[in-house]
Amino acid sequence: MNDQLTGPGILQIIACVCFILGLKMMGRKHSAKRGNLVSAAGMGAAVASALWHADVSLTMILIVVALGSIVGTTLALRVKMTAMPELVAVFNGLGGLASLGVGWVGLLPDANLSTASQALSAASVIIGGIAFSGSLIAYAKLAGVMKSAPTIFPLQLTLSAAALVAALGIGYWTIAGDMPVTSAAILASIAIGLGVLSVVRIGGGDMPVVVALLNSYSGIAAALAGTAIAQPTLMVAGTLVGASGFMLTQVMCKAMNRSITNVLFAGFGSPTTSAGGGKESTGTVKPIDPADTYLMLEAARSVIIVPGYGMAVAKAQHVVKELTQLLIANGTDVRFVIHPVAGRMPGHMNVLLAEAGVEYEMLAEPQDVNDTMGIVDVALVIGANDVVNPDARDEPSSPLYGMPIINVDHAKTAIILKRSMASGFAGVGNSLFTLHNSRMLFGDARSSIAGIVEQFQ
Repeated sequence: MNDQLTGPGILQIIACVCFILGLKMMGRKHSAKRGNLVSAAGMGAAVASALWHADVSLTMILIVVALGSIVGTTLALRVKMTAMPELVAVFNGLGGLASLGVGWVGLLPDANLSTASQALSAASVIIGGIAFSGSLIAYAKLAGVMKSAPTIFPLQLTLSAAALVAALGIGYWTIAGDMPVTSAAILASIAIGLGVLSVVRIGGGDMPVVVALLNSYSGIAAALAGTAIAQPTLMVAGTLVGASGFMLTQVMCKAMNRSITNVLFAGFGSPTTSAGGGKESTGTVKPIDPADTYLMLEAARSVIIVPGYGMAVAKAQHVVKELTQLLIANGTDVRFVIHPVAGRMPGHMNVLLAEAGVEYEMLAEPQDVNDTMGIVDVALVIGANDVVNPDARDEPSSPLYGMPIINVDHAKTAIILKRSMASGFAGVGNSLFTLHNSRMLFGDARSSIAGIVEQFQ
């Protein structure tokens, strides 16, 4: 008992406190970086606690820690900001795989766990397996390795339900039977297959919600595994991740005006819900060049900037910040409007703008500006598509109908920066492009905005 209080026990308490404080600090912009460091310190304490009495040589521990540090540092330095959603999906998957591994060990006879703890271990294997394979599918869709449209086939939901029932049955057999290794392997395989079945039918437009939900899954699996093996730090960390991920999922669903069941089972973005839906546009596209865009912005007293994934792809956040400074120096009121599902993951646009040094006070949410959008001189849409589509508000036949949007079509002039007339990630056409007050600035967003900046200078 004394050894626990002076060694691993103290490290576990430190880790839990760091996790809680770090999460709280990351909720505010000015303390987010420190919160990340505090959380990392907590993870270091948790790892040290787990290895305190580990029956492994110090050399092996140092080798494993060094390998993990090299991989983590390499990813942090080399992964582009545009690939951050894919990286988050991979991390979710690795968390699920780790929980699956812990649950697997808990099901083996050598673990000597109680029946209740074995049941928690089996649940960790199921949920961890779903989080692992589901996150890999999400990564493949975000990275373009798989098509973003849903993959739907007959009896798909029935097969998923059967797999879930089978997983529960195999889980019981693992606990009550006499072949735990074999049954645990079958259980893990079914869980991984269930994760694939669950996510392939979800379209790319719903990936921000799916990433948040899978993050919650990985946390729940960790909490179950920690409870099964009586590991406090794993319980606390898993509970924090699971709860925050679930709350974020709810926020994202609310922003899309859709239920979580609709996201998981509706197959949004499939040919039956996208290509055939919506109103066919009959207007004419009116292109504009950087020089004329400069004239409109120079004369504007109020400008709304709506960033989207196209800004991330073009790496245009820094030149956007430069344009913002020039507009403010010109006496223009400038605000950025961030839709909750803009980009490929929650907070994607906020991260990019923060990286460029855009002041947090300049950011606004759709509900903050929609009622006064009619007095905005210019709405500058940089790579956003689905979140500014008027059909989501006005056209019942559109698959996006009912999703709250940013009402840039109500501004006096809307200037949309896009490479082409291609639809967004949801695969739905956008009637904004042909409205009478819309202008299309075609080309790479960074080059286009750089051209506007040159005109100002």
